[in-house]
Amino acid sequence: MDSTLNKATLKNIIFDLGDVIIPIDLTAPMRNFAVLANLSEDEVVAIWKQHNILGQYETGLIDDNAFRDHVREVLKNSTGASDRWADEVIDTAWNTVLLDIPVERLERIKELKLNYRVFLLSNTSAIHIRHVNQMLIKLNQPTLETLFERVFYSYEVQLMKPSPEIYQHVLNEAGLTAEETAFLDDNAANIQAAAELGIQAIHVQPPKTILDYLENI
Repeated sequence: MDSTLNKATLKNIIFDLGDVIIPIDLTAPMRNFAVLANLSEDEVVAIWKQHNILGQYETGLIDDNAFRDHVREVLKNSTGASDRWADEVIDTAWNTVLLDIPVERLERIKELKLNYRVFLLSNTSAIHIRHVNQMLIKLNQPTLETLFERVFYSYEVQLMKPSPEIYQHVLNEAGLTAEETAFLDDNAANIQAAAELGIQAIHVQPPKTILDYLENI
């Protein structure tokens, strides 16, 4: 596991989404839900972890409506205000994790498609993916499903990184050989798990971006 690629064998590139293609602010939804629920941010984070809301939603154990209902229930305060949160209010707060998409990263992926098979592998939720695609359309860019040969979302395959099973699923489904495949992710545990399967795993760390790591291929 290092920051260099074996260009001689490289045929496939798998991208993470958050903080690899699109910058994210993981604390933003917690801040917004704290304001909505009249709770402290620390209280919201504790409740979130206690109920494993993210894990259930991002592995497809609960759907969009169940997620929203769960959020309303667990963040209910003494005034009962959360009962009145519309779906759109919850979705908007949830989507504040997603920041502006750097178009130059999208353009680089389009260039790479000319010589490599490119894929997306993300721990994510349906609400986020719909919002990202809306953002892309507004930028006159292709949706994720069009940009990549195939997309693999945790909530659809019901597996999450860094589980080795999710990487093996991608390799099997796309017909990829690990040694011919690069994987770029911002999470060290995700990178380590991929590297242990023989994938060329690249840990994307600021201030570098995928433009730096993929500059010379």
